[in-house]
Amino acid sequence: MDFSIPWPISQGEWLAWTSAVITTALGLLLFLAPRMGLKWLRLQPHPEKPEAIVEARSRLAGFYLGLGLCALLLAQPFLYMALGFSWLFTAFGRVLGIMSDGANTPYNWAVLGLELLLTALPLAFAFGICP
Repeated sequence: MDFSIPWPISQGEWLAWTSAVITTALGLLLFLAPRMGLKWLRLQPHPEKPEAIVEARSRLAGFYLGLGLCALLLAQPFLYMALGFSWLFTAFGRVLGIMSDGANTPYNWAVLGLELLLTALPLAFAFGICP
């Protein structure tokens, strides 16, 4: 059995692939430079709590890298669907935070827009909206 990395050929695959690349890049940032990644996410761990850095490197980076790389390497519609729904629930959590946690800031609205874009790209391909 030969294994080759699939390359996107249709417009829909390129959209889904782009979302997977961005997800993987965010995972790599959190995995290799967790302090910079947390700073980019506007999170600041306490210096006396190194567990926060470990959580960013393991839990956050692990999911982003795992799902992003699987979507890139296998290029299956169901994996792109999982990627899209993951970003959808991320966006939904942000909406809940904006509404109930007093986090109604321009930063949160901008990141919500990015999350919704990262949701739409793979789901448009997975559901056949953009073949």
